[in-house]
Amino acid sequence: MRAKQCLVVGLGRFGSAVATTLYEMGHEVVAIDHSEENVERIMNRVTHAAIVDATDERGMRSIGVGDFDVVVIAIGSDVQANILATMNAKSLGAPYVVSKAVDEMARRVLERIGADLVVRPEHDMGLRLARQIANPNVVDTLDLGSDHAIVELEANERLRGTLMDLNMTGRFGVQVIAIGRRGQLEVSPRADSLVEPHDKMVVIGTGHDIDELRRYLDK
Repeated sequence: MRAKQCLVVGLGRFGSAVATTLYEMGHEVVAIDHSEENVERIMNRVTHAAIVDATDERGMRSIGVGDFDVVVIAIGSDVQANILATMNAKSLGAPYVVSKAVDEMARRVLERIGADLVVRPEHDMGLRLARQIANPNVVDTLDLGSDHAIVELEANERLRGTLMDLNMTGRFGVQVIAIGRRGQLEVSPRADSLVEPHDKMVVIGTGHDIDELRRYLDK
């Protein structure tokens, strides 16, 4: 995997977590904030950290914002600063901008001014937690943006046997694309691959079909 050049703007808890995690994963990370304290706290945990006001177009131009593969605008509660930073990043040629939104209105504004991806960390985590509480056998979900999704489920006694015997496509309309067991992942499993209780199964299907499978596991 080619190392990406990433710019993270705003070094609160969210921005710092994004910056340091990307750096630990081997990417080049430049982190900026208008606060000297925030910059000093992270400077030894990223490639480079600097005091820059992202709402100032000249400041963003000086760091070559258009040369980064990904720009993450992680400014917290200052909606105006977040919007200005996003506008500056896009107008200066950043190819992919991820912006943090504090609420639904901010999300709509950020999308209109060109943010390629808008995230609401607290809201999104709340949704995931609620879904996990409601469906404890569901480990994680990736929404594909249509009626389809990729879901990681935990098998139980009701799903035990080879994929051929379980006939997941015929019974539920879903396709198993991976099976995880004790830290090992089998991608594109064969028909004779075995599923046992507590295995993690990654399946793809429509929302309706996945819900049918969830209900079967919950019985």
